[in-house]
Amino acid sequence: MSKVLIIEDDKEIVNLLEIHLKDLSLKVLKAFDGEDGLNKVLTEQPDLIILDIMLPKMDGIEVCQRIRGKEITTPILMLTAKSEEIDRVLGLEMGADDYMTKPFSVREFIARVKAIFRRTQLIKDSLSEQKVSIINYEGLSIDVEKRKVLVNESRVELSPKEFELLTLLASNPGKSYNRSSLLNLIWGYEFEGYEHTVNSHINRLRAKIEPDMANPKYILTTWGVGYKFNEELD
Repeated sequence: MSKVLIIEDDKEIVNLLEIHLKDLSLKVLKAFDGEDGLNKVLTEQPDLIILDIMLPKMDGIEVCQRIRGKEITTPILMLTAKSEEIDRVLGLEMGADDYMTKPFSVREFIARVKAIFRRTQLIKDSLSEQKVSIINYEGLSIDVEKRKVLVNESRVELSPKEFELLTLLASNPGKSYNRSSLLNLIWGYEFEGYEHTVNSHINRLRAKIEPDMANPKYILTTWGVGYKFNEELD
């Protein structure tokens, strides 16, 4: 049975979400502050994390950042009472997979949860079917299964989204992706209007793997379109 951890200080919301998650045959774990939530992530190893931004003891942004800092790739669905763009973008750039703004409908919440589990299963199925789990290009090595990246034999730490972007592009050298397509493929659904989230992830990714940011070797810009992986590398 898959486990869902709800980190939310509003007990009425927790109880409501728990009822509907149990209807999906999911085991529900609960935490009512950020510190307890982070501890439960580490000890319980849930399959999905429902994370509120406004939390006592440690806010959701910091919880998300610490989770991703420990290379935990569990999907995170963030909840926020704020509707400002900066809150949404910040949560996604810290490594969240999706977000919902309160108040939200239970039907939409369940749809988002189902979509995250479907996407997670598709990724697992794709990896299990992939014959070559290590991608190599002139000083760059990507171990897909272990989610490990080496540049000139030195380990490079990537966030989950940075790793997924790199793997997608490197698996399809020469293929150009526009920003909307990358949002759909990496975040799992259309996120219209936030193409700059892709730009910021690409910039951070380049800063970690490119020997010269001014003249990228691996991830190239396709002017007027988006990005592609350099097909001329061996």
